Amino acid sequence: MATAANAPTHPRTAPHLPGETGVWVFIIGDMVAFAVMFGSYMYEQRGAPLSFLASQQALDVTVGTINTVLLLTGSLFVAYGVRAARAGTGRASVLFGLGFACGLGFVINKAVEFGGKFADGINPTTDTFFAYFFFMAGVHLLHVLGGMAVLAYLGRVARRPVLNGKEIRVVENGASYWHLVDVLWIVLFPLLYLVH
Repeated sequence: MATAANAPTHPRTAPHLPGETGVWVFIIGDMVAFAVMFGSYMYEQRGAPLSFLASQQALDVTVGTINTVLLLTGSLFVAYGVRAARAGTGRASVLFGLGFACGLGFVINKAVEFGGKFADGINPTTDTFFAYFFFMAGVHLLHVLGGMAVLAYLGRVARRPVLNGKEIRVVENGASYWHLVDVLWIVLFPLLYLVH
């Protein structure tokens, strides 16, 4: 008779690094690229703190906060979606759809923010702060759009009643990428909107 200590573990619920090694190499490489951008931004900020502060005050912290809540909520839905996909409960597709909706809210909010800045005559050539702001936030926005495409695909995969091991890895790969998007924003938000 098997005891709890030596009972077999279902392969989809066994503790493991989610996804595949190649995806993690990509994620780490992407994080390194953003770390270089963050470091460059902080270096420039130290050289002109008053100029950066004056430009930073033109940003709306409420907009950044809403975007943070949207991405954190989206990541929560995605995490529950992965759990549902592993358990075969049939709710994963809906949860990935809710994550996608949070991403869409982020994109709309960011488009309104960028549009408002351009309407006020603020653009990437305004000063060094806004050159970094538009570049880093813009690159991150592209990541969000890519993440939404991934979530749309995961929603389609997760419609199947039972997922095999390969499909579970696909779900984990996509979810890991979405969480990367979230982590990058968690650094970008305070860096651009809050830290003086």
